[in-house]
Amino acid sequence: MSGKVAQRMHINLASPFILEMWAIIFLVEFVKGSLLVALLPVYMESNLGLSVTVVGFSFAMQYLGDNLFRSPSGWVMERIGYRWTMTGSLLLILVAVGIIIYAQDAVWLSIACLILGIGTSPLWPCTMTGITELAGSTKSGSSGAAMGAVEMASLAGTGIGPITVNFLMDHGGQSYRAVFLVLMGCAAVVAAVALLLPSRIGNHAPHAIVRGEEAGEAGQVSLRRRMKPLESFQQTLHQVRTSLKVSRWLFPALFLQAFAIGLMTPVVTLFARTELHVTPNQFSLLLIAGGGITVLALIPAGRLVDRIGTTVFLNIGFLLAAASLTFFSQVRWLPLAFCAVALVGISYALILPAWNAFLAKQVPKGERGTVWGLFLTLQGSGMVAGPVLSGKLWDSVGHSTPFLLSAFVMVLLFGLHLLIVHRTKRKTGTS
Repeated sequence: MSGKVAQRMHINLASPFILEMWAIIFLVEFVKGSLLVALLPVYMESNLGLSVTVVGFSFAMQYLGDNLFRSPSGWVMERIGYRWTMTGSLLLILVAVGIIIYAQDAVWLSIACLILGIGTSPLWPCTMTGITELAGSTKSGSSGAAMGAVEMASLAGTGIGPITVNFLMDHGGQSYRAVFLVLMGCAAVVAAVALLLPSRIGNHAPHAIVRGEEAGEAGQVSLRRRMKPLESFQQTLHQVRTSLKVSRWLFPALFLQAFAIGLMTPVVTLFARTELHVTPNQFSLLLIAGGGITVLALIPAGRLVDRIGTTVFLNIGFLLAAASLTFFSQVRWLPLAFCAVALVGISYALILPAWNAFLAKQVPKGERGTVWGLFLTLQGSGMVAGPVLSGKLWDSVGHSTPFLLSAFVMVLLFGLHLLIVHRTKRKTGTS
């Protein structure tokens, strides 16, 4: 037991890379959360007179851009490094917000959302690859706390962004254009922070220790970088095919995990306004009740994941999410709605660090950036399909339907996770 502990590399949460990515994730999600949760659903429906189906389609374009470019951005990051991959892409967020300011129809708003998605596409491949490299070994199980830390940054940005926007609109007397300009300023800051990122991790930056076999892998990566792009890409595909050994049930699980979230994203604000009849300030309190609990619990949950593993957290989290989403879809009394979103927040605090640590164990040491890009592309495809279906269900079936379907998906994830764990144990011969 002591030998296993001695071999484990624990990630320093105060290391430069983690702090820089924490700031970048927070600011990016601040901008995205402000746009997707608070501004665009209301702005597109009330000011531009667009249907909820169109709103869902525009959101899907954002997730499509993010999703399509995750694998390529992971591959590019392996070749040119973290700094320039992130800086170049994040500048596109400025372009997207600029287009939104002047857009007056669904076409230009959809184009802006697509560009926004492309701009954010390298964020999670770079983050997950960096954390996996910092952990030293994907089998060590020591990445849970770091996964919790970056998820905390993500949820904090997603929650604080809409709260700030609602405050500015409700108390500051700000116009939509003024708030969009504030978001452009945030986008400029995040691009500047990306310039502080290291080009490489491992033997190229003082962030981690590179041991014998990993040094050999670093040499292979360096060789691939000197190849012609086509040769390098072909060798990358070959290595991914030969080294990636995961259960086939992992792939639908990746899709469904994000699909469950995508079903709720375009309609949660509209549900709060039309069914719960909340004011902007009350909606901000709802976000705090759900997101705040999640943020506070993420790092402790991540540390417990490192100690006792991912299985218990995922099993409880999926079932609790299914129950709490069903509860939320049926309540119409505000105090009960607060209880429901608090339970949803607890369930996601259990799921997020455990799910990412679970995926990290499936990533082979070679071509980590590309494999993480592949995983996140499959996962992101659920965020493309979810909003489109959600808008149609809202318009044609009922306002509670997207949340009920999301709860059903959580039950499916519970079953798929049990199946994956059972088959993995049977293959490895562990009890």
